Amino acid sequence: MEYYSLLLLGLVVGIQHALEADHLAAVAALGSGRTSSRALVLRGSFWGLGHTATLLLICGLLLILGETISSRLEALFELAVGLMVMLLGARIFARLWRERPHFHVHLHENGVRHIHAHSHPAAGVAHSECAHRHEHRDLGLGRALVVGMMHGAAGSAGLLVLAAAASSAIDAVSYVLVFGVGSILGMAALSFVASYPLGFLERSAPWVNAATATSIGCASMIIGGRLVTVSWGAL
Repeated sequence: MEYYSLLLLGLVVGIQHALEADHLAAVAALGSGRTSSRALVLRGSFWGLGHTATLLLICGLLLILGETISSRLEALFELAVGLMVMLLGARIFARLWRERPHFHVHLHENGVRHIHAHSHPAAGVAHSECAHRHEHRDLGLGRALVVGMMHGAAGSAGLLVLAAAASSAIDAVSYVLVFGVGSILGMAALSFVASYPLGFLERSAPWVNAATATSIGCASMIIGGRLVTVSWGAL
């Protein structure tokens, strides 16, 4: 019974862990510009997969060897995560500047007209000379996986402390695995819920969409910057 209670605790803590500010900021920044339910849930899930894979690799190995992560190395991991979150925020601003979103009346071959919200990268040519293609963007699953792996590395030191409560290395690794599953479920569920308001905002007036992206970018820069400052002081 104690073993299953430990696993249940790991699942609950894993779900809660997925909702930490730097995790939310990173996944929100990744989701900016493509907010369908499918896209957001996939990105959240891939973040969780990367997060879990790194936790299992680092924590599993250290638990079996009976080693720990030094406070300096933990601070370096956190510093890297802070810089990464800031970079994701900066990427949003770069995209907004490059694409300059706007609406355009699109005429199909059958004579039907309707409005598309789209953008053009700054190509150095007039708007009228740009090809009005409506291609699907990359879902960014690879980036989400890498971001999750970075967060997993940064969270491994704290998880090791929790896993140490297990009676054996196998039980401890099981706790880490269930913790990781909890983080996947938590982020996927949050991404699904967030997809509805974010999707509505994306389909709204261009200034609303741009303001939403700008807010996410600012939040990412602030949260990442704070993490960098705290981590730098711990080195």
